[in-house]
Amino acid sequence: QVQLVESGGGSVQAGGSLRLSCAASGRIVSISFMAWYRQAPGKQREQVAGITGTTMTSYLDSVKGRATISRDNAKNMVYLQMNSLKPEDTAVYYCYADVVTTQTLRSLWGQGIQVTVSS
Repeated sequence: QVQLVESGGGSVQAGGSLRLSCAASGRIVSISFMAWYRQAPGKQREQVAGITGTTMTSYLDSVKGRATISRDNAKNMVYLQMNSLKPEDTAVYYCYADVVTTQTLRSLWGQGIQVTVSS
């Protein structure tokens, strides 16, 4: 079974940093697009950052300059480094990946991980 598992969330004070990690496991042939999304209470899920198979990146305007997405293709992992965290960054963060398995292409989501930033 192919799955994504996030780690690295938690509570931090404003101005602090966190590094989220996401590991893809299972019968994976390759992974194209990977991304981090977040959803705050009462708000829609939004893409925080994305990275293509050729490592082109994109960022939500509100995190530009504070977030860095990266990937390790050998380990099937994607990371999100967030600095200068603000209370408005508080949300459940989800990993997303377009995964080519031995049988098909699948769009996968992780289970989500809480990030809480206190002022």
